[in-house]
Amino acid sequence: MKSIYLLLITLCLVYSCKEDKSSSENIKKESSPSIKLSSNRTNLNISVLLDLSDRINPDKYPNPAMEYYERDLGYIHSIAESFEWHLRNKKSIKINDHIQLYIDPEPSDSDLNKKINMLNMTFTKDNAKKDYITQTSVLYDSITKLIYKSAIKDNHYVGSDIWGFFKTNVEDFCIDKDHRNILVVLTDGYLYHKDAKLREKNLTSYLTPQVVKSFRLNTSKWKDIIENKNYGFISTKDNLQDLEVLVLGINPDNKNPYEQDVLFKYWKDWLSNMNVKDFEIKTASLPANMDKIIKDFILKD
Repeated sequence: MKSIYLLLITLCLVYSCKEDKSSSENIKKESSPSIKLSSNRTNLNISVLLDLSDRINPDKYPNPAMEYYERDLGYIHSIAESFEWHLRNKKSIKINDHIQLYIDPEPSDSDLNKKINMLNMTFTKDNAKKDYITQTSVLYDSITKLIYKSAIKDNHYVGSDIWGFFKTNVEDFCIDKDHRNILVVLTDGYLYHKDAKLREKNLTSYLTPQVVKSFRLNTSKWKDIIENKNYGFISTKDNLQDLEVLVLGINPDNKNPYEQDVLFKYWKDWLSNMNVKDFEIKTASLPANMDKIIKDFILKD
C-alpha cells in the first residue's frame, strides 16, 4: 500500500511541476519539524471542504499580495502538516485517524476525481510509518494545486453547494464515532449554487453581495435588521454536537463597510443553530499569518 501511494505521489508531483513550476514557489515553505505533543491523543477525523466558485478566479478577483487560490493552498498545507504532527506524537498502537477532502458538486473530470480519492487517507498501527505519514502534506500540496489549476483553467464556475453539503452529507462524510471530528471549510463566506436557491420567509440557503444589499444590511443598523427580520441561513441540522468547524477565507465585498460583520453573523448563527460543538471563523489572511491559528485549532486536545 505504501509503495503504491509513494508512486502516485511521485507521478502527481511530476505532473504538477509540468503544469506550473512558479505557483508552488508562492505557497511552498520549508517543512516544519514536528513539535512535542501529548502522546495520549484523541483519534482525529479531519475533512476539508473546498469552495471552488469564482472566488478563486485570479482575473475576476485579483490580489497582488497573494491570489486567493494560493492562500487556500497555504491553508491546506497547514492542515495536512497539523495532521502529520498529530500522528507523529501518538502511540503507534493507538493510531486510527483519517483525513479527506470534498468538493460539492464533484468535478466532472474522472481523472481529477481519482486524484481527489487519493486524499482520503486512513492511518492505523499497520501503516503509520514515519516516511508514509510525512508524505501526507506532499500529497495534499500536489493534488490540491492540480484541483485549483483545473478549476481556474476550466473557467466554468457554478458555485459551491456548501449549504447542500451540510444538509445531505456532513453527518455521513464528516462524523465518525470515537473521533474528534473537524470540518475545515475554505470559502469567502458567501453561499450560492444554481441548484440550491431556497427561501423560507427571510431565511435562505444562499447569500451573495447582491442579497446583502437587497436586505439593506449595508448600514450601521445591520444587526438590528437581521435580528428583527430574522435573516439568516436555513438550518439543515440540529444535531452536529460531535462536529467542530473551522471556516477559513472569509472575503467580504469591500463596497460595504459592514459586509464582514454580516458574513460572520450569518455563519455564527447558522453553526450555532446546528449545535456545532465548537467553531472559529477567519478572514482570508496570508497563510503565514494563519498557520498558527490552524495548528492551534487542530492540535488542541
